[in-house]
Amino acid sequence: MKRGNYYFCKKKSASRFLGGYLVPIGGHLEDGEYNDPKRACIREIEEETGLTERAVQGLTLRYIVNRNKGNQEIRVQYVFIGSVSADYGLVESEEGELLWIDNSKLAGLEMTASTRAIMEHYLETGIHNKQIYTGTMYPLQGEPAVGWNVLEDWEDR
Repeated sequence: MKRGNYYFCKKKSASRFLGGYLVPIGGHLEDGEYNDPKRACIREIEEETGLTERAVQGLTLRYIVNRNKGNQEIRVQYVFIGSVSADYGLVESEEGELLWIDNSKLAGLEMTASTRAIMEHYLETGIHNKQIYTGTMYPLQGEPAVGWNVLEDWEDR
């Protein structure tokens, strides 16, 4: 993958979940994956794009985002980032249209608040290091915001 190009899915407009939105490749954890979100990520990548584990280089956990959804559930989003050869062709997906998006074109596209916050933080800060960041979503003047921290092991200090 050329630096600055990111692989996204534009969900079908008729989709019940996030119809018309630009979303990262991904999904949910299935039984047996709760202690291994990377395995779930690899499964979702293959299901949605046809890319095998061997095609994705350096797949690494970079973000964990927490959100309190209506005081009814805590949503946890694991975000892994890796690279793929720019030679990889786009395939048809049941989820929607798979697209390579240049980072300079992300600003005006319709995406969830968490996806936008992650991409903004990654392009400003995360791309320059290998740290894992945790984020907590909260309302700020009626708009969604994320507070970021580096995930560190206090015993290693």
